[in-house]
Amino acid sequence: MSPIENKLPDGVLVTSLDTVINWARRSSVWPVTFGLACCAIEMMATGASRYDIDRFGSGPFRATPRQADLMIVAGTVNHQMASRLKLLYDQMPEPKYVISMGSCANAGGPYWEHGYSVLKGVDKVVPVDVYVTGCPPRPESLLDALLNLQNQVIKKKTIGRTRKPIVVEGA
Repeated sequence: MSPIENKLPDGVLVTSLDTVINWARRSSVWPVTFGLACCAIEMMATGASRYDIDRFGSGPFRATPRQADLMIVAGTVNHQMASRLKLLYDQMPEPKYVISMGSCANAGGPYWEHGYSVLKGVDKVVPVDVYVTGCPPRPESLLDALLNLQNQVIKKKTIGRTRKPIVVEGA
C-alpha cells in the first residue's frame, strides 16, 4: 500500500482528470448515420436487438452531426457525395472519430479500377480512425471496430490528438 492510501477514507477514488474524461467519452460515442450502400444494412442490423450496439454506449444514432462524435461511413462514396461527407464531418464537434465500413468505403471496392465516379477511399476526404474490412462486413465486425475505437479513446490525452488507424478484419 502506498502512503496516500493509508490516509484516505474508504470510498475515495484518486485518479487523473484525463482518465475520467476519457472514460466518459468512451462510454458515450454517438454515431451519425452515413449509410450509402449495402453496408448500411449491416450497420442498421448492428443497432437492432440481436447485436444491440446500445450496450456499448453507442445506441442513439443521431440524425444531425452536431450531436454526434462518430461518423460511420458505410458503403460506396462517389465524388459528388464526398463534399457532403466532408461538410458533415466539419459540423461534428471535437473530438470526432470516423469508422470506414466495407471495401467500398475503404478503397473503392469492386469499382476501384473502372469506376471513375467512385472515391478510392474515404480517407482521401476525412481522417479515418478504424477500418472495417469485408463486403459487406458483418455486424460483429462493426462492434469489434467500435470496441477498438473505445480503446483508442481511453488512451488519448485530452489535449492534442494523433490519428493512427486500425484495420479490423471482417468475418
